[in-house]
Amino acid sequence: MNTASNALGNWLRAMPKAELHLHLDGSLRAATALELAADRDHGIADMPTDVATMRERLVAPERCIDQADLLRAFDLPIALLQDAAALERASAELVEDIAGDGTAYAEIRWAPSLHLDRGLSLADGIAAVVHGALAAAERTGTDVRFIAVALRTHDAETAVRVARASVEFLVEGLTGFDIAGIERDAPDPRRFAKAIAIARDGGLGITCHAGEWGGAAQVWRALEIDPWRIAHGAPAADDPALMAELTERGVALDICPTSNLQAGIGTTDHDAPLPRLIRAGVPVTISTDDRTVSDLTLVRELQRAVEQLGVTPGEVAGTTRRAYAAAFLHHDEELRAKLQQSFEAWLAENPAPA
Repeated sequence: MNTASNALGNWLRAMPKAELHLHLDGSLRAATALELAADRDHGIADMPTDVATMRERLVAPERCIDQADLLRAFDLPIALLQDAAALERASAELVEDIAGDGTAYAEIRWAPSLHLDRGLSLADGIAAVVHGALAAAERTGTDVRFIAVALRTHDAETAVRVARASVEFLVEGLTGFDIAGIERDAPDPRRFAKAIAIARDGGLGITCHAGEWGGAAQVWRALEIDPWRIAHGAPAADDPALMAELTERGVALDICPTSNLQAGIGTTDHDAPLPRLIRAGVPVTISTDDRTVSDLTLVRELQRAVEQLGVTPGEVAGTTRRAYAAAFLHHDEELRAKLQQSFEAWLAENPAPA
């Protein structure tokens, strides 16, 4: 690594970053997965017996066939996270990991309905994630909020139950509601209108995964549920009318370039969606999506955006500014202002490298 690259990495590491698109189950530590596998009757054949092999199982290929192929990487961590103790530990460790990356604020998301196979209730599963993460946040000084995910491929009533359970944890920091999963099998999020209405009326910010399959049409579909943000959305870069619509409505795209490549969309050059979206004025934030599945940290993702995709350091700072503005902190504007002021003060003393 050359001197300029080292300087960029140091600058990014020191930056008080915000990450808005981060999945709990996709960020399980390999060593923790190994311990959970040894301690629990998981029923999985050919379970790895060492950390290196476990990591190989948890990290998805650099290029999968498509989104559905990428999502298979979640099968193992989900199978291991089926009790309160496992969820609490995983969420605490994720906060510790992002704090070590210099992240000042993060929103952690997961699908509570995927963790009920061994008798855990929705409420107890949510409580385990929230309490584990908040305890670690207090230890590390990192601020966190939570986004509950409803699965596209589950029935609409399950999404309603998730929304109702999630609203009960608003006061503990669960401030967002998401629709995610295999888009090919359930492309239209309007099927979950009742759950979305419950979440919205209960005070949760609405987001929706879109564009990991189906191109720009999927992002247009996501807009029909009137989301505050869209998770991914990279194919919008190919549709000028869609970019104009996102910009006019102020709907931020939480872009995850490495994960998008794994899902079979995007490129590794300067014609990638990310720089085109930024330069078209679309509200954009940058996240890892999954630290383990993508073998990634936020520092590395931001550095790749500069060194491989041609995003400037100043544009990276702009996406961080946008992340604080778009964060689901609508119930704590005082914290938002504090985080924004801290970021701007740091940036004034540490301007983006040329």
